[in-house]
Amino acid sequence: MSGEDLLQIDVRSIIGSKNPKTLKRIPRFIIRYLERIIHQDEINAFLRENPDKKNLDFVDVGIEFMELGIDYRGFENVPEEGRFVFAANHTLGGLESVVLMQIVAKKYKDFVFVVNDLLMALKPISGLFVPVNKLGGQSRDSVKKINEAYESDKQILFFPAGLVSRKKRGKIEDPPWQKTFVSKAIETKRDIIPVYIDGRNSNFFYRLANLRKFLGIKTNIEMLYLVNEMFKQRGRTITITFGKPIPYSTFDKTKSYKEWAEFLKRKVYEMRGE
Repeated sequence: MSGEDLLQIDVRSIIGSKNPKTLKRIPRFIIRYLERIIHQDEINAFLRENPDKKNLDFVDVGIEFMELGIDYRGFENVPEEGRFVFAANHTLGGLESVVLMQIVAKKYKDFVFVVNDLLMALKPISGLFVPVNKLGGQSRDSVKKINEAYESDKQILFFPAGLVSRKKRGKIEDPPWQKTFVSKAIETKRDIIPVYIDGRNSNFFYRLANLRKFLGIKTNIEMLYLVNEMFKQRGRTITITFGKPIPYSTFDKTKSYKEWAEFLKRKVYEMRGE
């Protein structure tokens, strides 16, 4: 793949593809500001320097580019064989995804990560993704791809919260976990492996999120700063802890899918500090 073939990150194009009417109403100085906070030039330079890297090779050079240290624990709990859903807390918003993929790849080369469909713009790594629309309903094609992934022999990596952790009453934690991964795990007979990812974003990010909620603004404007938050993590160590698989047969009728999802969320946070 040549540099010319490689799709570069373009804020205007991404917004336009999602909502052309909104793009027309956004002033140019706002577009320039967005380009700056998502580090568009820096990311595109990285993409140009690695035109032939795809999927796991791209993951490796991405981790090297961000100068990340990796500490993983409990990996002996992950069986050599089987079909699993790796359910993790969404502590940072980006880097933990690539680190989790690199670690899981040590045992399983065949996996997919269920992600926000906006990330499909990262073409070199999009082959590892199954897209989910976080801003609206799922298309028929999206539902089909998710079903096919669960029915396949591939491992499923997933952030059940769907949103990055927020700070509430001084505690950093995911919002309530979605229930769909529980029902799909039961349906496709997949055990669930709880994964705890240690880390935090800046106080600015959490304060902005809380201010937005206080003002009654529904749009998650703090999401705009997630790439900037990612670059603040440069040079740090990300620690990931793997728990033992929980059999899908555990999730019986004694609890609703939603209650089982919260049960699994608690299991993940019980691993904090292990």
